[in-house]
Amino acid sequence: MPTAVPERAAETTGEGTRAVPADHSSVLPRGTGITAARIGVLTVCQAALMVGFGLLITGPARHVWPMTVEDHVNEGFVHLRTARLTTLSYLGSQAGNTLTVIAITLLSCAALLFVPRLPMWRQAVFLAVAVSLQSLVFLAVTSSVDRHRPHVHRLDASPPTSSYTSGHTGAATALYAGLAVLVLSRVRRPWRWPLAALLFLVPVAVAVSRLYRGMHHPTDVIGGMVNGTLSLLIVGRALFADTSVTATAIPAPRAEHTDATDATAEAESGTTAVIYNPTVTGEAAREKLRRTLAQHGHHAPEFIETTPDDPGTGQAAAAVRDGATLVVVCGGDGTVRAAADALAGTGVPLVVVPCGTGNLLARNLGLPLTPDAALDAALSGTPHRLDLGRIEGDDLAPTHFAAMSGAGLDAAMLENTGDRAKSAVGWPAYVLAAVTTLRTPRMRLTVRLDDGPVLHRTARMVLLANVGTVQGGLTLLPAARPDDGRLDLLILDPRGPGGWLRALGTLVRGGGRQARPATVRTPLPEGAGTKDVPVEFLTFRRAELAFAAPQSRELDGDPVTPGRRLTAEVRPGALTVMLPTREK
Repeated sequence: MPTAVPERAAETTGEGTRAVPADHSSVLPRGTGITAARIGVLTVCQAALMVGFGLLITGPARHVWPMTVEDHVNEGFVHLRTARLTTLSYLGSQAGNTLTVIAITLLSCAALLFVPRLPMWRQAVFLAVAVSLQSLVFLAVTSSVDRHRPHVHRLDASPPTSSYTSGHTGAATALYAGLAVLVLSRVRRPWRWPLAALLFLVPVAVAVSRLYRGMHHPTDVIGGMVNGTLSLLIVGRALFADTSVTATAIPAPRAEHTDATDATAEAESGTTAVIYNPTVTGEAAREKLRRTLAQHGHHAPEFIETTPDDPGTGQAAAAVRDGATLVVVCGGDGTVRAAADALAGTGVPLVVVPCGTGNLLARNLGLPLTPDAALDAALSGTPHRLDLGRIEGDDLAPTHFAAMSGAGLDAAMLENTGDRAKSAVGWPAYVLAAVTTLRTPRMRLTVRLDDGPVLHRTARMVLLANVGTVQGGLTLLPAARPDDGRLDLLILDPRGPGGWLRALGTLVRGGGRQARPATVRTPLPEGAGTKDVPVEFLTFRRAELAFAAPQSRELDGDPVTPGRRLTAEVRPGALTVMLPTREK
């Protein structure tokens, strides 16, 4: 079982503000009322939307395709019936049965509260409220929209509710898709992907079963899926991306140093510094790291906490000054970036131990995403020299990034993703935040690469990248490599639904390329129809970007001060990183 990351609250001390474990008391967290009100208002809007769609398909649109062919679909399922398929459809239908959904919801919530070391209250509330709200909306819809069931032989008794929407499908979507989201966000094991895929497929199986058994029209089961999905989005957004709810704070522990019983032997070969973010690296995780370090001969490592005022740069610089010959960094991409900024050019090897939300650098370097497994793999490998990007801008002091930096849509999304949301659901919190940032205004900018001409562009997002793959395995920049002596630029500028589809298709197709293309795409000349290009890939050693208006900006997943300018250049081989040895 993976160790659950406890929820965090903010505490203000003499040393600054830092996150600490939330106090799970009987008193409701501050902001609960506001969050509940928001959920209620959005649920009313959801019900109105579902009722409106139901009245449309049973009224003005009932003689419009595809409603005119729905009966043929139901009759087609009748012709396909066999004894075996009927049995399978019964099992699929029962997966969305009211008693089944209630039982699985209760068991899942109980497991979330009692199995982990710390109760996962938000996750349990997320699942329970999403399933409950879906049911309330379903009842409101069936009371407002009167639709007869299909005129075919039905294999189940007809309940006294309207055919629209499918309650089985809606409940299954809220429950099983909600469980899939929790699996992807909380489980770090490789089997989380097939398990989540199976959970996502259950609502589809329920929908097909209801059609097969003659209980609903196709638009009924589609409406059920939409109803369940909207409930998940509303509750997930309110609980994980909303910063209104604040838990009670408790005092933060001081920095920890391990017992130096083997310090003399360790000093003969240099010291090992372990820089860790205390908000994502608990005592149990640190104990596992100690054992792994000891197995590789590092018997007296010094554990050093990061702070809100210094997320890792000062600690890494001090460790090098004190003679550290190996620096292990446990945290997310922001912690790794801060440490890499201090280690650049020193030659002291860095070990990346992914404990954050995105873990982009670890993913792109092929490291395991379980902290102790990543540490073991890295210490069993060899040092490699990787590039860093050096970046600066207005109100942005010169620093480095290891994975990606950018402006526009991605930076706005990161600004809208709170630390509590990331701790609660992991990287899907970014998806929830993206819902409110898709309408980020298009920006105007000029781009100058190396000694080339100034290019004028519009864009939704620009990315300066040392690596190419993000969460979910999506490769945004297929040519990006962390050791090729160059950086890559992505300019994303889709226009309208068709532009977004073309952009997505380009990115998905590009994600399959494993090597840098033989020819690098060159910038389009001025007036060459750049408005019709939703995605543009460029490479450079130095890039100067100037925006017409201040834009949201980010460095390795951390928002920074908005501004009008970014200047980035590659520092080839500036960072030494321990990486697993690849079998040829």
